[in-house]
Amino acid sequence: MPRNFEKSDLSWSELKDYEYKKYNQLKKGDLKVEVSETAYRCPFCRGKKETDYLYKELLQHASDVGRSRSRGAREKAQHLALEKYVSKYLVVKDRSQLEPGTSSECLKITDHQPDQLLVYPWVGIVANIKTQRGEDGRYVGESGSKLRDEFRSKGFNPLKVHPLWSRRGHSGFAVVEFYKDWAGFKNAIMFEKSFEVDHHGKKDFYAVKNLGDKLYGWIARDDDYNSKSLIGDHLRKNGDLKTVSGKEAEDQRKTSTLVTNLTRTLEVKDMRYKEMEMKYLETSTYLDLTMEQMDEMNKSRNEEIRKMQQSAHDHFQKIYLEHEKATSQLEAQKMQLEEHEKQLQYREAKNETERKKLHSEKIMNERATLEQKKADEKVWRLAQVHKEEKEKLRRKIIELQKGLDAKQALELEIEQKRGTIQVMKHMREENVEVQEKMDAIIKEIKEKEGEMDVVEALNQSLIVRERKSNDELQEARKELINSLKEGRTRATIGVKRMGEIDNRPFLAAAKAKFPAEEADEKGLELCSLWEEYLRDPNWHPFKILVDKEGNCKEIIDVEDQKLKSLKNEYGEQVHNAVALAQSEMNQYNPSGRYTIPELWNFKENRKATLKEGAIHLLNQWRVNRKRKRN
Repeated sequence: MPRNFEKSDLSWSELKDYEYKKYNQLKKGDLKVEVSETAYRCPFCRGKKETDYLYKELLQHASDVGRSRSRGAREKAQHLALEKYVSKYLVVKDRSQLEPGTSSECLKITDHQPDQLLVYPWVGIVANIKTQRGEDGRYVGESGSKLRDEFRSKGFNPLKVHPLWSRRGHSGFAVVEFYKDWAGFKNAIMFEKSFEVDHHGKKDFYAVKNLGDKLYGWIARDDDYNSKSLIGDHLRKNGDLKTVSGKEAEDQRKTSTLVTNLTRTLEVKDMRYKEMEMKYLETSTYLDLTMEQMDEMNKSRNEEIRKMQQSAHDHFQKIYLEHEKATSQLEAQKMQLEEHEKQLQYREAKNETERKKLHSEKIMNERATLEQKKADEKVWRLAQVHKEEKEKLRRKIIELQKGLDAKQALELEIEQKRGTIQVMKHMREENVEVQEKMDAIIKEIKEKEGEMDVVEALNQSLIVRERKSNDELQEARKELINSLKEGRTRATIGVKRMGEIDNRPFLAAAKAKFPAEEADEKGLELCSLWEEYLRDPNWHPFKILVDKEGNCKEIIDVEDQKLKSLKNEYGEQVHNAVALAQSEMNQYNPSGRYTIPELWNFKENRKATLKEGAIHLLNQWRVNRKRKRN
């Protein structure tokens, strides 16, 4: 409810109805407003001191009372109705109180001579504007916009104010432009009168020696227009001289021309309207005649169609009755045959269904048996291959160890012989026997070196075979991982993806932090976000730790900002899950940053050996075999 009616014993709708009732009374003339052509009186303020108002005063009175906070609700409703009536119905009658419409009205108001030459568009001149010398030596003064706002506040409504500038700066003069209509002329004359009343007109400006600091102003005339000054130059560039009577005659000529043109246009329009009316009458007569002919044709055509349709209907009705009779006979025969057929089909289908069911079960059993047998043989062969390869690898490692020991023994013996030779070189000049011993030792060294070359060749062969066997074991390990990928997740031996985050701590933390219906979704979103962080190669939350023996080891940096914020927000378990996955990623695939499958002993939480995987696979094969037998 609006504030105007907030204190009332009537409702909002009742007050609006009351306002509308008073408005209708004003429209019908039951309540009188006009006292004369220019004077009005408020019909709701009778009994008090009666006051006559002009149009604007009455409108302002109705608006003030209608929006007052101290008046009663009924009184405000009455004056709002009066405001609506005055603004809608009295504004045309009393237009003269708003603005002058013609030059004669302006002359009555201003007592101005109609044949005096004035500058058009209407221009006023302001003199004695206060100026002062600036830092650059040029004079500066008030801006045009400031003067324009000042004159507007006084009711002169100027269009623009142009300060006049010379090469020395502000001249102290300004030109005031008014609107080109008669309202602008009235404002220009009132502008001049306001200065003359204060003895600051044109005559005063040129007569007084001490001008003081007040402004002088007047309307621009022919002497200003023809003067050889800044004012004259500006007026000649932007206007010309006209008398009020000449301007009025020019307006009358324009109005007469406009009326003549409109009269001609109306005559042409009227002629075209009459021509169109004649054409319409002719066309309407022709269409009426045509429609009558078409109605007659349609009637005859419709009658013929009706007769044809009736004949066809009778013929089809006869055929339909005969068809119905034959159809009923055929339907009876068909029902008997279908009943007999259903009995035969039921017996046949029952036998066929049982036969197909038995055959299908037999085939499925044979296929399942064959597939199980193939899978059992595959598992057995894979276990045997792993066992044989492991045994071969063990034997090769023993052979390599023996070869390495033999090689080291030969190298040691050769070095000892060479040391003996060096000692004997110093003794051979004095002792022939020493020379002979030295020759024998050199010969023995050459034989040992030959034996060492043979051992070296054998050792290289064993190394190659060992690498080949290791590759085969790695392939077997991969095959074992692929076989166990789809196995049970609760088994002791299985496949773990290294670098993958365990989502269980995230789900637990989300349940504690978010509502139950959002917890799972929020937990999985957070886990996915940290998996993206793990795949980022630029994030490396590790630091190097050097032990007492000088060995370097990478460990998780507990001061990493991401991990610290994660720990503070979601707890120790979530932090440990991310740290473990980051360590696994750094160990198994630091460059690719994606998870790697690994054979894993979940019971002891370590990497499972190939032997453990093979034993687990054999145990599964045995369990499946027992189930098959049972």
